[in-house]
Amino acid sequence: MLTERVFMRKTKRGNILKIVREHYLRDDIICGSAICKHCPVSMQNDDDIVLVANPSAESSLFKFPIYLVPDTNVILDQIDIFEEDAICNMIILSTVQEEVKHRSSAVYKKFRDIVGRSPRHCYVFVNEHHKDTYVERKPGETANDRNDRAIRTATKWYDEHLQQSQLNIPKAKRIRVVLLTNDAKNREIAQNEGILAISVDEYVKSLTEHPLLQDKLKHKTYEVESSKNALFPPHLSPAEIHEGIKSGALLQGSFMASRENYLEGSVNVEGIEKFVLIQGRESLNRAVDGDVVAIRLLPEDQWSAPSEIILQDEENDPGDVLEEETEILAVKAEVEKTPTGVIVGIIRRKWRQYCGILQINQVSGSTRHIFVPAERKIPKVRIETRQAEHLKMQRIVVAIDNWPRHSRYPNGHFVRALGPLGDKDTENEVLLLEHDVPHSKWSEEVLSCLPKLPWIITNEDYERRKDLRDIFICSVDPPGCTDIDDALHCRELPNGRLEVGVHIADVSHFIRPGTALDKEASLRATTVYLVDKRIDMVPELLSSNLCSLLGGVERFAFSCVWEMDHNANILETRYHKSVIKSKSAMTYEQAQLIIDDPTQNHEIAKSLRHLNRLAKILKKKRIENGALILASPEIRFQVDSETHDPIEVEAKKMRETNSMVEEFMLLANVSVAEHIEREFPECAMLRRHPNPPQTNFEPLIKAGENQGFEIKTDCGKNLALSLDAAIKEDNPYFNTMLRILATRCMMQAVYFISGTVQNEEYFHYGLAAPIYTHFTSPIRRYADIIVHRLLAASIGADSTYAELLDKHRNSELCNNLNYRNRMAQYAGRASVALNTHLFFRGKTQEEEGYVLFVRKNALQILVPKFGLEGTIYLNIPKDNSRHKPGAPVFVFNKDEHTQQCGNIIFHSFDPVVVRLSLDSTNVQREKLVFELVKPYIEGFSVEPMELSVDDNDDQKASDKVSESTPKRPIGNADENKPKKKKNKKTKK
Repeated sequence: MLTERVFMRKTKRGNILKIVREHYLRDDIICGSAICKHCPVSMQNDDDIVLVANPSAESSLFKFPIYLVPDTNVILDQIDIFEEDAICNMIILSTVQEEVKHRSSAVYKKFRDIVGRSPRHCYVFVNEHHKDTYVERKPGETANDRNDRAIRTATKWYDEHLQQSQLNIPKAKRIRVVLLTNDAKNREIAQNEGILAISVDEYVKSLTEHPLLQDKLKHKTYEVESSKNALFPPHLSPAEIHEGIKSGALLQGSFMASRENYLEGSVNVEGIEKFVLIQGRESLNRAVDGDVVAIRLLPEDQWSAPSEIILQDEENDPGDVLEEETEILAVKAEVEKTPTGVIVGIIRRKWRQYCGILQINQVSGSTRHIFVPAERKIPKVRIETRQAEHLKMQRIVVAIDNWPRHSRYPNGHFVRALGPLGDKDTENEVLLLEHDVPHSKWSEEVLSCLPKLPWIITNEDYERRKDLRDIFICSVDPPGCTDIDDALHCRELPNGRLEVGVHIADVSHFIRPGTALDKEASLRATTVYLVDKRIDMVPELLSSNLCSLLGGVERFAFSCVWEMDHNANILETRYHKSVIKSKSAMTYEQAQLIIDDPTQNHEIAKSLRHLNRLAKILKKKRIENGALILASPEIRFQVDSETHDPIEVEAKKMRETNSMVEEFMLLANVSVAEHIEREFPECAMLRRHPNPPQTNFEPLIKAGENQGFEIKTDCGKNLALSLDAAIKEDNPYFNTMLRILATRCMMQAVYFISGTVQNEEYFHYGLAAPIYTHFTSPIRRYADIIVHRLLAASIGADSTYAELLDKHRNSELCNNLNYRNRMAQYAGRASVALNTHLFFRGKTQEEEGYVLFVRKNALQILVPKFGLEGTIYLNIPKDNSRHKPGAPVFVFNKDEHTQQCGNIIFHSFDPVVVRLSLDSTNVQREKLVFELVKPYIEGFSVEPMELSVDDNDDQKASDKVSESTPKRPIGNADENKPKKKKNKKTKK
């Protein structure tokens, strides 16, 4: 059966265009119920019969069994309850499914997984193509009203259709079809039409055998703008926000909450060089990290500066009151201030599900409790739950529902429990969820895109590619690396030149544009590396097998080959898709041993020595151009092969071979960037590193001055020269710390599309490169896949497609890549922190450290042995009410970046001895505690531990610091001596 709709449209030229849309209706679409006797038997098979003949009647509202028909808004608003098996025997209308897909891809994906679970008995009914359930849109009817009518029509048809098959069953026992809708108007119309219709709240509360399901209900409330007890100003309406942005009175941007001060945040506004500072609860005005907000910039005389105080909301629920903030946020008049604003409206919420623990209400029998997120940037959330005792020692997931003006914290609902607190698997799941890392199992749709095994290279493949199997190519990677995406070679040519090749895994051959695999890889954007596992961007068949450049195995590659002279000058560059056969897959240490062993003169050894020599020349040239050699503390764990728990921790060691590989990867990225930008000037995917504002360098400059060095920051080259000159013979770690501090002053490097910014903004500050991209790691970075496709199109090895050349679409893709890259870095650091905590459980150690930063109320300490950073919190000065009577008083000097207690002064890079132990008293956030041992401050420092007999192999940490202390004393030497007291022996 065919139905037609005819439209008349007037073209720009004034012509009348007739448009005919055909819609096919069928009479052979079955209802999917086991009780049905009227659907065509010839069209049925066992897989089509999904709805059971005897659904359980668990609802106290109905004395008969029922099938459920949820409408669109029910699924969008209450998706969490549908994850429970208690909600089953559902008829999913195609109208609803398409609406959900259109309005929220995330909810659609989750709901599609729920529908596919076997015990749920969910049947998808294509009502839009059934001859009895399709409805035309009436003149003047909105699309939403038409869809509501289509849902009611299908529900009523289903109920009447099933009644015909139950004529021999008493009416009181017949299966009925019930519409679930929270739309009061739609529910009333349905009931007037004879349809059984109830709200989700009514239905869930009627499931008396599942009382805990009520915890998952999302509760909607509406703001009362005239509320007398409002704590926050009202948000502007969408129309007011739109008008304000249009007129320039308001600005919009993405809100980022501070990790160090819960009363502070910033907004990244396009067109303003610096982030706009937001300070104080009222100015933050219920914004949550990630929200897109509208802000009003304050007059310049009201601008402020970021607080030096590290401040966390640690207190129990104080009720709906706001604390006094004047002292916390006070800023000295002479401090350089930054643009400051207030949030006046929310343009788009970016709420997600959050992990944390329950802070139980002390009132007996109360169902209202506080949820404390694991992520410090997220506010506490008020939830209602009837299972507080069961959940109090578990990690749970909560979703935010709303944040009324009169409430200090937002309201939310319980979603699910993850597992016991402190359990390693649970904590790993938490850090993945908290950093929004996609880590679900690969869908069947994605897996269907993979090549079938056994996979072989065909004769056609050899003909289309450059055959480089005879060249002595090798890879150099960290130990245990299985996703090997780069390999190198260097050989002497008959003309006296050197041929150098960088060979990168040809992942784009296996991931074709627009496929489910391509979409999933673009969503994940990057592989996430944790201490004991990795979350792959692509399935393991590709990452560790077919795309990995394993030794002795033929693989597809994308090769960048240069001809160079012996001074590393590039004379010619070629790009081609190739077939390679790596002669060896080595670790950095193995490659270094070959280079350093003069007895080894085979082809791989010759290649490595050439590469190492050229890399040193390339590095020297980069540094002369102003490239920065920065540093960051990196930890390497030795993990138990069975338990996967850390058994040893140490700072990561760097070798010449690390630098060798890095130099050629950088060179390949620069070469490819120049090529694709030349070929595609409007749509090349590049990477830039913005120049940091000079104010970012203040801590670095002050720290250098305190140590007698002038750090010049007017340009990258002068900064690099200043860092090179800052050497202290009595402290070999000083220069590394200075470079770590310089790293903290940098801006984030980001992906962008060439046609969206000016050419001078392409510059990569850290590398001193006019243009740069990512080409060398397509197994673990989606940006590299896009670059491969552009490069392939430019050399005729592959064809372009519309999306590849769409700069606006790819700019949105860059936003996702930048976000996922940032979250992957945070997740990696969180994994290191988790494993550090596991390592220090039951241990107490004293180690030499250095003051890295001096804050207004804290010292940030670096322990080189472990590459660890931690914070020693100081007492607030006497004029602050939080100061403890009798405690030592620390005075912060903002100009000098120092803390003084008596005649002991702490500067950046001063040596200290600290005691490291794990504090597990806060079950939500176990933390590694740093306590000051030396210099000794009465009433603040802890006394050195006495070593047990078992500790004789270790040197005393206090002896270590004495040997490495610079000539300039930290304070009076006599005052630094602790009083002799007997301590209990503490085993490490």
